[in-house]
This record gives sequence, structure tokens and C-alpha cells, in this order.
Amino acid sequence: MNAMQWNIQAITLPLKYTWKISRNATDEKTNFIVSFGDHYFSGKGEAAPNIRYGETPELLLQEFESFSRAADQPVESVEELDELFERLKISYALRFAIASAWTHFRFKGNRKALIQEFRLPFKDQVPISYTVPIMDPGELKKFFEEQQLQRFPLIKLKINRELAFDLTRQLSIIGNQNILLDANEAFTDVEDCIRFLEQCKNFPIELVEQPLPSSMKEEATYMKRYSPFPVFADESITHQPDMDYIINSYHGINMKLMKAGGYIEGKRILTEAKKAGMKTMIGCMVETTLGISSALHLCGLADYADLDSFLLIQNEPYHLLQEKEGILSYANANSIH
Repeated sequence: MNAMQWNIQAITLPLKYTWKISRNATDEKTNFIVSFGDHYFSGKGEAAPNIRYGETPELLLQEFESFSRAADQPVESVEELDELFERLKISYALRFAIASAWTHFRFKGNRKALIQEFRLPFKDQVPISYTVPIMDPGELKKFFEEQQLQRFPLIKLKINRELAFDLTRQLSIIGNQNILLDANEAFTDVEDCIRFLEQCKNFPIELVEQPLPSSMKEEATYMKRYSPFPVFADESITHQPDMDYIINSYHGINMKLMKAGGYIEGKRILTEAKKAGMKTMIGCMVETTLGISSALHLCGLADYADLDSFLLIQNEPYHLLQEKEGILSYANANSIH
């Protein structure tokens, strides 16, 4: 009998405030912690399921049950894991959690060994943006002051079609940082979106992220040509994206390990984008520092680090990272989970 054990546990994460984006809003998040190990040591990974990609807590639990049965024999490499994932059609958030747990166990929590093995472009600290959720524009000033957002070098602003201009204008008055607009596919009319961005030409906008649904491919190519600001792909970047299309239709990308499925694919996406002359961002779902610490390993390939979501969790449980004056770093010099 295999002495190694796979386990999964749901974790409920109450948030400090309502997290609202263009397609939904929530006051808490349910993630999953996957562990793999023996009596002496256990590696951990985090899955943050996203309904946008059909990932539900129920589905992830079913998939993990199938995986744990199939993984009864020892897994010897990441390639073997990937073969299992493909055969079992495992969701990408769960792939990331399983691969993280296996990798962290293999290297017994030694970050330097992991980084050397995967040849990750390591940075031990990076400036990060802070993301402001959708709210009444009149509430922005109070929110900005309460969260002390003046310490961050960049502010990412979530927008929907209805409040996009008012929120952008108000934030440009309140703060002195450049703004990253994030529409989360809120616009369904490309000309309407371009008109909105033209209205914002005098605001300090650095880029706009995924303004159109990922299915509007021809419109995205048109958008790249006529947008007054660089356009980044987010929802269009998943596991094994069509990089020829992405390069042709966007100025930059936001890669999230929860969507890429792990280090190898995440690194590949970022590397291909950089080789094509694109700007790159590493982002996150609503995750604890367990998940986000893995993203920090890849920040050497990123022009932007959008890795702030652990800051909106009440009583974040792992404390693997720390943020000071808008700079993200590891809380411990070398350990990982």
C-alpha cells in the first residue's frame, strides 16, 4: 500500500469588504487546500475555483476523488501528473493545487531548490498593484483612505459598463497613481468600448484589461488597433491559449497560475508573450498567500504583479508573504508549503 496520502479540505475565507466585479459579487470565498505527503512532511497547494470557467466546489471535489484513486501508485514527475490531468480532464485550478502540493513535498519546502529545478525567473520582492472593486463612485474616496491605497504604485480599478466612466474619473481625482482598468468582459459592443476609452484619454490610465468577452475574437483584434490604451488579455488566457491569436489581438497578457494549471505552463505562456514583445502581468484569483507565493516565483517574467488579493481576506491563514509600502516579499527567507 502506498504510504503517501493525498487529501483535500475546503477553506472558507471571509472578506474584509464586498468583492464586486462586472459579473458577480461576494463577501466570502470557498477555496480548497490540497495536501500530499507522509507522516513526516506534507506539501500543500491551493485551488480557487472560478465559476467563469465552470469550476464549482462540487466539481473540484468530484475531480479530486477521481484523481486520488488514479494516483494510488507513486507519481514520479510533473510530466506524469500532467498525463493524469489530461486523462481525467481535471480543472485547471485543481491541477495547480495538486501540482503545487506534489512539488512542495518533493522539495520539502525548499524554495531555492524548486526555483532551480524549474529554472524560474526568481525575484524576492516586487511592487504590486491594489485592486479596487466596483462600488458607488461616491464611496471611492473613503475606501481609498481607509485602505491607505496611496502606498501602492499602481491601482487596478474594476469597472462595469454602467459605472465605468464615473469610477475612472473619480479615482483619477482621488489618487496620484496610474490606473489599470479591468472590465472583466463587461463591454459587448466594441465601438461603445472605444468611445468610453476615448472619453478617458486625459485620465492616467496605463492599460485596460479584457474589455470584451473572450469569444469576441475579431472585435478584440479591431480593439487593439483603435484603443487609445494598451489592451491586455485576461479571460482569454487559460491553459494552452492560442498564442498566435493573443499576440495578434492584444498588447499584453495577464497570466494566472490558477488558469494555466501550474508552473511549467505559466512560465511557457509568459515566455512566449515576452518573446513576441508583449507586456506581461502575473495575476491571481481571491487566494491566500499559499497560492500567491507560487506566483511570486515567476515575477521575473512579469512587467506587472497583480498579487494583492490576500490583503482582502480576513485573518489570512498562512502568512507566507508580507506587503509593506506596496512591495510584496516572502515572509520567510526560503520556505514554501
